[in-house]
Amino acid sequence: MAASSMKDIKLRIKSVESTMQITKAMELVASSKVRKAKQHAERTRPYFTTLYETLSDIVETNREFTSVYVKDQPVNKLCYVIIAGDRGLAGGYNTNLFKAMEEHRRGRDCVALPIGKKAVEYCQRNQIPMLTQEYDLVEDVSLGDCSAMAELLCKAFREDEFDELNMAYTNFVSMLTQQPGVMKLLPLHYEGQPQGGQKPEPVTLFEPSGAEVFNAIVPGYVTGLLYGALAESEASEQSARRAAMDAASKNAGEMIETLSLHYNRARQAAITQEITEIVAGAEN
Repeated sequence: MAASSMKDIKLRIKSVESTMQITKAMELVASSKVRKAKQHAERTRPYFTTLYETLSDIVETNREFTSVYVKDQPVNKLCYVIIAGDRGLAGGYNTNLFKAMEEHRRGRDCVALPIGKKAVEYCQRNQIPMLTQEYDLVEDVSLGDCSAMAELLCKAFREDEFDELNMAYTNFVSMLTQQPGVMKLLPLHYEGQPQGGQKPEPVTLFEPSGAEVFNAIVPGYVTGLLYGALAESEASEQSARRAAMDAASKNAGEMIETLSLHYNRARQAAITQEITEIVAGAEN
């Protein structure tokens, strides 16, 4: 009986050790990828920051400015760009993102453009109409793909297919902190207008007009936001996966220690039983 118990414990220890090797390998891979993803995220931020400043300058310095991208209308239908992961084993990375989106959505009618396998599965599971399922692998999405998505989204917005465009993604704060949230992309609104309704004289001359330049820049601005959010999400996913695999490796180590203790106790009990049987046989 003791021998059978010892064999089961030994098999269990080997199984946990094999799992621990996998989690440690995944942790090393995630640690390697997160450094590259972090650098990528930091390099993309100045691009769309400059675009935003340019758009703001056009709005604030043009006296007769009108654009479909700054229209103020009731919001009846939403559109979400959802950037999730291609796989699991990343702690609450995907789940927390979907919770943030649901909290923002609050049951309102919407369509979605999912990026990543988990985002596509989420839309299918919740029966959310999708503009396209073409971008089901995050790691394959390029800057050109972001430009194509931006053109698709801006065209749909101009044609009133939805009233507000939002982006659900996870912002990379640090190696230990990732913040899921929803960012509004369209329509654009600007604060800090001069008092009295007077706008300053334009410093930059836009040709053929500020409005036309503005409308031409907006798709590029959305492209920059999408690309930047992809970089932030990639860094966040790898950080979350590294932390999850590190915790799994530690749990496996603790489990091996506990199983080893049980194994030693069972082995000692078996030795004691054999000695007792030998002594009892010698006395007879």
